[in-house]
Amino acid sequence: MLIEGRCHCGNIIFSLDWQPDPATIPARACTCTFCTRHGGVWTSYPDGRLTVRVADPSRVSRYAFGTETAAFQICMTCGVAPLVTSRIDGRLYAVVNVNTFENVDPALLQRGSSTLDGESVDDRLARRQRNWIGHVDFPAADG
Repeated sequence: MLIEGRCHCGNIIFSLDWQPDPATIPARACTCTFCTRHGGVWTSYPDGRLTVRVADPSRVSRYAFGTETAAFQICMTCGVAPLVTSRIDGRLYAVVNVNTFENVDPALLQRGSSTLDGESVDDRLARRQRNWIGHVDFPAADG
């Protein structure tokens, strides 16, 4: 399945190649204050391939807070955060926001919540290396 997503105005567009086609897609609502306030619901597929295209890189803000080990990629035009990236040992990892999907039947989404409070930085980075999308083509990303 080729999942397509974008911010509201289309400045940030992504495609996630998820093979074989998923029977369900885990959709985790993070309980951190940023995700709660923005309604971020994230998914990843470690074996998937993510391609991100940005029409105007000067209109993308990268917001990192807390441990500053991940950057929310936020469109400055429409305010939507379609993905989060984390650079670990020189490799870029990412999760995508299911609320930005264009072509996915909502019935495929298996919604739940995720609380990461109290997780050490080392544990957090190891979890991302295991669970986040590890094949990311995002030439404009600084991490």
